[in-house]
Amino acid sequence: MQKILGHMRKAIQQYHMINDGDSIAVGVSGGKDSVALLVGLARLRSFIGIDYDITALTIDPAFGGVPTDYSPVTELCGALGVNHVIVPTQIGEIVFDVRREPNPCSLCSRMRRGALTNAAAELGCNKIALGHNYDDTVETFLMNLFTEGRIGCYSPVTMLEDRDIAVIRPLVLAEEREIRRAVRRGGLPVVKSVCPADGHTNRERTKSLIAQLEHDDHGIKDRLFGAMVRGDIDGWGVK
Repeated sequence: MQKILGHMRKAIQQYHMINDGDSIAVGVSGGKDSVALLVGLARLRSFIGIDYDITALTIDPAFGGVPTDYSPVTELCGALGVNHVIVPTQIGEIVFDVRREPNPCSLCSRMRRGALTNAAAELGCNKIALGHNYDDTVETFLMNLFTEGRIGCYSPVTMLEDRDIAVIRPLVLAEEREIRRAVRRGGLPVVKSVCPADGHTNRERTKSLIAQLEHDDHGIKDRLFGAMVRGDIDGWGVK
């Protein structure tokens, strides 16, 4: 986990993600990235030199109409001294049973993000931390290019001006394999997703494409990310 903390500290300082007095809602889905993000932000408070508070915030989509058991995450939060708030929703039912979306990920993501933002605002948080990692960033860049024909990505810091809340992504310099290894070695709990679309998404296809490109031409992932930084695409240039 020490290496992940180093990546997080660098990202936070490089992109000016956190300031003294911030109240941060950490989006915790139960997956490896969000769990690593939660543990990382909790541990960084002791030595990063920034005074901030965190609350673990989980949006339960209740896939199949069944509430998800997040008790392992709640127990982890107890050990970290972090409050865990679970928001029950009917997102899973709306997306898959009512709307029967042929491409459900976009609607599900928007609804979950809306629920997360509303809950963070009600808790009085001024920032929301999401668990996007280095691989997610490169994948999103290519997905936007191939699917929408545009050059762009999410930003390391995004201001939601209508809510006066900033979305931050402290894990963006950590590779997925590093996070997976840290979570496994640290014995951190992971709540497996029961989403019907899990493993059959455009992101999964893009992930496979990048893995093949990386196999054929090692370093292409780093060069893609480097192009985003050098071009200062959506705020990725080093400040």
